[in-house]
Amino acid sequence: MKRPTTVLLTALAPVSWGTTYAVTTEFLPPDRPLFTALVRALPAGLLLLALTRVLPRGIWWAKAAVLGALNIGAFFPLLFVSAYRLPGGMAAVVGSAGPLFVVGLSALLLRERPAARTLVTGAVAALGVSLVVLKGAGALDAAGVLAAVAATASMAAGTVLTRRWGRPDGVGPLALTGWQLTAGGLLIIPVALLGEGLPPALDGRNVLGYAYLALANTALTYVLWFRGIGRLPAASVSLLTFLSTVSAAVLGWIALGQSLGGWQLLGMALALGGTLAGQRPPRTERGRTGRVPLARRVGRTGHVQPAPHTARPVVTAAPSPEPNATASGPGSGRTAAMPRP
Repeated sequence: MKRPTTVLLTALAPVSWGTTYAVTTEFLPPDRPLFTALVRALPAGLLLLALTRVLPRGIWWAKAAVLGALNIGAFFPLLFVSAYRLPGGMAAVVGSAGPLFVVGLSALLLRERPAARTLVTGAVAALGVSLVVLKGAGALDAAGVLAAVAATASMAAGTVLTRRWGRPDGVGPLALTGWQLTAGGLLIIPVALLGEGLPPALDGRNVLGYAYLALANTALTYVLWFRGIGRLPAASVSLLTFLSTVSAAVLGWIALGQSLGGWQLLGMALALGGTLAGQRPPRTERGRTGRVPLARRVGRTGHVQPAPHTARPVVTAAPSPEPNATASGPGSGRTAAMPRP
């Protein structure tokens, strides 16, 4: 699948996440952040497990637990706690530091050198987010700020580790997402019971809101999100999270009657511009002639795809550097001959 299509499908996740605030305020019972995090994660995870019928094996029990804790079990409760305790869009402002966290962790764990363009586009997009949401900022709550910082760091670490570990052979994004949502949801259960007690009584409107959060806003979007992490650089994926704030602002204007001033429109333009600029592939992926480097063309069988304008056969036995790469050459075990010009 071409990179623009992958970026577009991955971007649907943060766009959908931008609807979470409106759904929470309009459809869900108040002051239940932990219960909301639980209902958002566990039913979606169990549904995906039932559909895929694939369980982790070996070391992947531990990896799924770690990823589930970072991406879901810690992130969801901290995110909702910060949203309840911080005024206006301050949680979004703190969250805009997420791509910088990802850049730092990617350099440490993935050996991906941060490009100057990534840093600049991330800073521009973060400035845009600030302009969009800071209008309603007021007195800050220390616990809310700490929760927002911890949520941002947790998701950044989960994004980088998801990229580093990839997926086990024969396991698709549906199963991987189900593992993480289930593991994260199970971790939230004792925290929700200790912090909020038994679940509240729900009416039809609450059930509808929770169903949307669990199915469309979580099960579907996290499949797209983890699939994108496996195919795109971690820094590029993290920049897409800025679309969540833009989506929330647009939905608030359309559905909730919230106003958008000139500074907010400028902020949306900066956030969109920085996000889009950060999706351009790095120069290292293609040389000046437009050829894909040899390492990108190697499949698991040791063959390479035909490269144009190459006069002689090329054979390598090196394994693929991509965790989810598939064999790209002929499967017969013979040398893949390169076409002559």
